Amino acid sequence: MASVTRVPLLSTPTSLFSSFSTPTPLQCNRHFEVHNKRNFRRLAVVAMADSNPTTVLVTGAAGRTGQIVYKKLKERPDQYIGRGLVRTEESKEKIGSADDVFIGDIRDADSIVPAVQGIDALVILTSAVPKMKPGFDPNKGERPEFYFEDGSYPEQVDWIGQKNQIDVAKAAGVKQIVLVGSMGGTDLNNPLNKLGNGNILVWKRKAEQYLADSGIPYTIIRAGGLQDKEGGIRELIVGKDDEILKTETRTIARADVAEVCIQALQFEEAKFKAFDLASKPEGTGTPTKDFKSLFLQITTRF
Repeated sequence: MASVTRVPLLSTPTSLFSSFSTPTPLQCNRHFEVHNKRNFRRLAVVAMADSNPTTVLVTGAAGRTGQIVYKKLKERPDQYIGRGLVRTEESKEKIGSADDVFIGDIRDADSIVPAVQGIDALVILTSAVPKMKPGFDPNKGERPEFYFEDGSYPEQVDWIGQKNQIDVAKAAGVKQIVLVGSMGGTDLNNPLNKLGNGNILVWKRKAEQYLADSGIPYTIIRAGGLQDKEGGIRELIVGKDDEILKTETRTIARADVAEVCIQALQFEEAKFKAFDLASKPEGTGTPTKDFKSLFLQITTRF
């Protein structure tokens, strides 16, 4: 029978595990209290980072629609830090002369850099505005004639001016641009193009394409006929390729356009999309409140 060699068991010094003695209930409670406090602080920091207001610059802030967007941003300080860009001191006074209203000329890119620095999003509401030639008398059955002032033609404002805004915003790392244009851009013979021989829709469309090609997340809103009416009381309609112009619902309140601009900043579903926008007549349909669903209806990128 083979002999068996007995190997003596090694004794373990009691001091080896002395530091790992079973914790008392009081020690456990203290441990979890410290752990929970640390987790709470981490969550609080994350929540604070997520809840930081978005800094938004509205250009054309003294215009009739721009004023509404600027005002809406200022009314929601928990969500937004609103800024405005206007062209003159007179325009700045028109909207309150606040320190967050900058003066600059979109035709001069360098002049708008200070307004754009540090913003998260840009809402472009600048546009060339035709003026009526003097001497028009509607009683004579005449049609009014329009003109653009020197330096304020659509090519200079709606193309060069908007291109400058897009370029400066891209250089500043802006995360989203909302651009408000007009329906009718698919038709070169649209009457708006004939005003002052400015081809305003042609130049607007060119700026829209430039934005779509820029790589910046964008929302392009091509509004129908703008009306100075109360917002939030009509059902909004979205479309593409000027299809809405073939219907009877071709108008929209400026206040509704302004609200869509702001809502577009809140939903991923609004990014990289371009659409026509109008509304049903007041009293028909259901007033639009669910903007995420509205943006989900849109499938066109341009």
